[in-house]
Amino acid sequence: MSSSDLSSRTVLVTGATSGIGFETAGQLAGRGATVLVHGRTTEDAQAAADKLVATTGTDAGRLRVFGADFRSLEEVEAMARRVVAEHPHLDVLVNNAGMAAPERHTLTADGNEIAFQVNFLAHYLLTCLLEPALTTEPGGRVVNVSSSLHRTASIQWSDPQRARRYSRLAAYAQSQLALTVFAADPRVTAVSVHPGICETELMSLYANSGASAAEGAGHVVRLCDPATEIVNGAYYDRDERVEPAQAATEDRTVKRLTKLADQLVGQHA
Repeated sequence: MSSSDLSSRTVLVTGATSGIGFETAGQLAGRGATVLVHGRTTEDAQAAADKLVATTGTDAGRLRVFGADFRSLEEVEAMARRVVAEHPHLDVLVNNAGMAAPERHTLTADGNEIAFQVNFLAHYLLTCLLEPALTTEPGGRVVNVSSSLHRTASIQWSDPQRARRYSRLAAYAQSQLALTVFAADPRVTAVSVHPGICETELMSLYANSGASAAEGAGHVVRLCDPATEIVNGAYYDRDERVEPAQAATEDRTVKRLTKLADQLVGQHA
């Protein structure tokens, strides 16, 4: 694996306080990138940055902290505006923040099923609002950390909030399929990656054991490197490009999802 110098790059990693996001932030900073570390609160993000400095010897000057609770689209919007103001040249956005859907059907204050909002809608809104800063220079890109579970999913167009029939696994899978479909949106250069089954908080959805979060992060970091050429909408299983679920590349599905997401993020976009 090439480990080219990323010192001219600025990368925002959502959900960087634990698991793959934390390891991704550390590996990027270790290769010289300026990393915007996102956490649910600024305090969480600062604690993660401090831990990176203490445990990996990361240069504190390479880290910037941002807080936004993705259960609130208003907070996502406020963070996006701050990022654009402070970092008008953003090379990579890593949409990594994620949660397992809860046992019981739960709506956010914005009225969205919680996993659909945290795993997809918040990232959709963030990506759209960061578009002015996201560089069109070679290597500028969005990397969506998705999941192989997207293959089991369907987007319930008539009931995306899953109010009528709720299953936590189906809700989680729907959010991952939506994120994977979003990578094919022609407005941004984006790819999705399933980083493998890693020992993170989401592992119980898949298996009893997995690779380390650092190993999973390596697959994400590789796609952040401008030396790695990508095709818009491509889907990677670890470091191998594979076909995603058929729905993820259909124009019609991409358009329908854009329309739905625009409605749901509404006034914030």
